[in-house]
Amino acid sequence: MMFVPGNNPGMMQDAFIYGPDSIMLDLEDSVTLAEKDTARLLVYNALRTVDYGNIEMVVRINPLSTPYGHKDVEAVVKAGVDVVRMPKTETADEVREVETAIEKVETELGCVGRTKIMAAVESALGVVNAYAIATASKRMMGIALGAEDYCANLKTQRTPEGTELLLARQTIVVAARAAGIDCIDTVFSNLNDMDAFRREVETIKKLGFDGKSIINPRQIEIVNEVFTPSQKDIDKAVAIVGALHEAARRGSGVIALNGKMIDKPVVIRAQHTIDLAIAAGVLKKEDLS
Repeated sequence: MMFVPGNNPGMMQDAFIYGPDSIMLDLEDSVTLAEKDTARLLVYNALRTVDYGNIEMVVRINPLSTPYGHKDVEAVVKAGVDVVRMPKTETADEVREVETAIEKVETELGCVGRTKIMAAVESALGVVNAYAIATASKRMMGIALGAEDYCANLKTQRTPEGTELLLARQTIVVAARAAGIDCIDTVFSNLNDMDAFRREVETIKKLGFDGKSIINPRQIEIVNEVFTPSQKDIDKAVAIVGALHEAARRGSGVIALNGKMIDKPVVIRAQHTIDLAIAAGVLKKEDLS
């Protein structure tokens, strides 16, 4: 998920050429108070006129408690955004307030249910309420960690090893899995240390995150490399799922491969590997038939 400032029309126009899975146009932290109204209009026009193809389009709005939040929701929903991202989410009630604001606009447009919600967890209270936030709305498609505000709230600072983020990351992953939605990790802002960035991406993949927020197109390749399964892992996963289908064809409840029994968790991991390979474009669905 690549962050793009909502006050930069050039970046918004060209962001799709780098091939991110998701583009988040930002109306919150990257936009000064003096530019809020202008940025909202720029984002509205970008969503209406730029062909982003199949890339998921997200807009981070300002909180509804500010003079800008409701105007942001109205503009981006009318522009047809895929996902409204809530900043600094701390309670389920905040999610429901955004849901109500979205539904009001969608009702006027005659498209109720079209717009999804993503919540950014950026404080200790947000982490404590992560599961309540993740399950507050049927529109909720994912929760994300915002590390800078979280560390400030925790009265600490980010470190290369990320010890201060471990509890928050694990809590968010568990909440997302329990709710059946996605979880996206925070940004890594030091563009001069790509090795450290790779290590962080490897860490969050091991923790179970679905993806990584980025601030520069240079980071896309590394995220894709880390999350794309190796050919060896893909071949093994395809064989396991094939064994499952063969067992079903024979009407057998026993799944075996090369003389070894295969249990359900192994099959689930294999299917996830296949899903990642398809998403990365290194495996086609027709190859599985």
